[in-house]
Amino acid sequence: MSLIDISPALSPSIAVFPGDSPLTREVLLDLRNDDHLTLSTLRSTVHIGSHLDAPSHYDRDGATIDQVDLQRCIGPCELMRIDVERGGQIGIDDLPREPSSERLLLATGTHPDPQQWGGDFAGVKPELIEQLASQGVRLLGIDTPSVDEADSKQLPSHDACRRHDVLILEGLVLDEVDDGHYELIALPLKLTGFDASPVRAVLRRLDR
Repeated sequence: MSLIDISPALSPSIAVFPGDSPLTREVLLDLRNDDHLTLSTLRSTVHIGSHLDAPSHYDRDGATIDQVDLQRCIGPCELMRIDVERGGQIGIDDLPREPSSERLLLATGTHPDPQQWGGDFAGVKPELIEQLASQGVRLLGIDTPSVDEADSKQLPSHDACRRHDVLILEGLVLDEVDDGHYELIALPLKLTGFDASPVRAVLRRLDR
């Protein structure tokens, strides 16, 4: 069964939150320079591209990324396309139907180019997160850099995820993916003590 890649390519040109650490690569050895191998060093924010937030990102006592239950990052999921304007907020009435999976991905189309920082992508209303949690959603994915709006300091939607134990998967690329049911595979790196990890997120279509 073919895989659908929903992760952006990571390079020094990919956009990050203003003030965060951009991706850089330092080449220490290079076969093209007649070295015996190619060896490079990567420096970057862990909140880059498609990434999973650890609860410790928004909860002082929350689990770090190496402590996250991997079972929640792989399994059946549902993708819904949402009609929302840039800078808007996704509410309960914006969902086309009730979720039928504990993993839900929202395609907003409000951050269409991962190489450009728009800053006006859509956020998710805390009330929607509360509703989703009551319907059994345990992981919420979105095609924007954050479930909160870019200029939010209080991060109410992150806090709603904290209160209801909903994992946050951000920075997905969902433009070419149809609504429907899939298997999600989005495993984080085992980074001890870290507050997030990049993931190579992929989907496999499920027959229903």
